[in-house]
Amino acid sequence: MPYRKVDDPARLQALLGAILLIESDLDRDLLLQRITEVAVEQVGARYGALGVLGATGEGLERFLHVGVDEATVERIGHLPEGLGVLGHLITAPESIRLDRLSEHPSSVGFPDGHPAMTSFLGTPIRVRGIVYGNLYLTDKVNGSPFSEEDVAVVETLAVAAGIAISNARLRDRVSQLNVAEERERIARDLHDTVIQRLYGIGLTLQGMIPIIEGDRTRARLQISLDEIDATIRQIRTSIFELEPVTAGVRGLRSQVLELTGETSRILGFEPEVRFVGPLDTMVDEHLVPDILAVLRESLSNVARHANATHVGVELSIAEGHVAVIMIDNGVGLSRSKLAPGNGLRNLNERAARLGGSCLIETAPAGGTKMMWRVPL
Repeated sequence: MPYRKVDDPARLQALLGAILLIESDLDRDLLLQRITEVAVEQVGARYGALGVLGATGEGLERFLHVGVDEATVERIGHLPEGLGVLGHLITAPESIRLDRLSEHPSSVGFPDGHPAMTSFLGTPIRVRGIVYGNLYLTDKVNGSPFSEEDVAVVETLAVAAGIAISNARLRDRVSQLNVAEERERIARDLHDTVIQRLYGIGLTLQGMIPIIEGDRTRARLQISLDEIDATIRQIRTSIFELEPVTAGVRGLRSQVLELTGETSRILGFEPEVRFVGPLDTMVDEHLVPDILAVLRESLSNVARHANATHVGVELSIAEGHVAVIMIDNGVGLSRSKLAPGNGLRNLNERAARLGGSCLIETAPAGGTKMMWRVPL
């Protein structure tokens, strides 16, 4: 490790403190600024900067600096883009120490308004072995050139900076994951609790209409039912917005909710939908069209033949399989039309093609139960 080249115990202690300072829990922008400030302090430089490489590894995407005031920055007009000696460090990512910056073969001078800089020390910052950016230090305050020990100090800081940046990236990912999980939880609660309760209230009010006397009262009750339906649609819209989107593809749960919402028009009521397991992450994309087709065909069969007032739909993952279970409270198998043209044949064929099964039987409380199951 470079710190082994630092002989001065006091300086080594200061370097350790600086590393601990860098490792503080900061967001990415503050972390990069702190790394630059610490590097300047540790080698006694007048000016310092940290350049972050672009996605292609050519040129600088960001440039943070210490020691140059804002008025001077405005006079210069634009920040460095990775030319000259800075560009040399990008193409040859190894520490470089110069007593006179202008004498390096890659030197291109400074733009108008730029402060004069003589000595130079630069070193790359690597994150998991890949160059992330570079530290640049110029002109020691005491006027002396940078020493080999200064190089060791800056290289040690660069190693610590790489670890800190990697940790910051990890924190960002964890934070994003936590946000995504919370959004999924809220969406699930909205669907499993709020919407289902509204369904129950709506069904209760709907059942009261025939027994209520007075057209005006029935009309007011119908208005309330319409408002409940509108509220459910608004909540469903919120659920879709909360659904995580990966690479522009909507999740399976979101598509299922949209499909069941559409079929409510032909059913005359909203199906009750339940999800079990990490469907959006575990179900492969090639299965999604078949699952949606199975749901569409099954709900169409219920609408045409079952004379049902309630349908429960469950999608679940267990034992390496994804299952679609649908139970209605309709007339049951004995009076259902099970002719090949009604879509039931398609359910069996889809399951067989995917190495799964389809079982249709009388539900325990009457009506029909369909369980379509295929391996993941």
